[in-house]
Amino acid sequence: MNLEQPMKEYTHEGHAVYSCQYHIVFCPKYRRKLLEGDIAIRLKELFLEAQKIYGYTLIDCEIMPDHVHMLVGIKPTERVTDMIGRIKGYTSHILRNEFPTINKRVPTLWTRGKFVSTCGIVSLEVIKNYIINQKGK
Repeated sequence: MNLEQPMKEYTHEGHAVYSCQYHIVFCPKYRRKLLEGDIAIRLKELFLEAQKIYGYTLIDCEIMPDHVHMLVGIKPTERVTDMIGRIKGYTSHILRNEFPTINKRVPTLWTRGKFVSTCGIVSLEVIKNYIINQKGK
């Protein structure tokens, strides 16, 4: 799913300018292959709905049968783990109500675990050199 949004657009809000993107991965309980067909389609719709409710920006996502990859933009005032919890809670509640077969296969839809990585436009080495060379300019 490519939502055709620029990868590094800066947000101006109050007295802050920011661009915070995260690569997030999470899985269904027991890594069951539940995220296929109508469930996968509905999950993508829910990710788009949830961004309006919780204030994140869905840049891209890919749903595999046994895990989800998301690329999201989140305000720097938000804790990434809290946002993931909101997304997982929202999607789990709705999917379990709409697809009762999920309840028969797993006690809860999502595992407690998650993977999070920040995304940057430049490497750490470039940033280090930029900071080091500030006095020389």
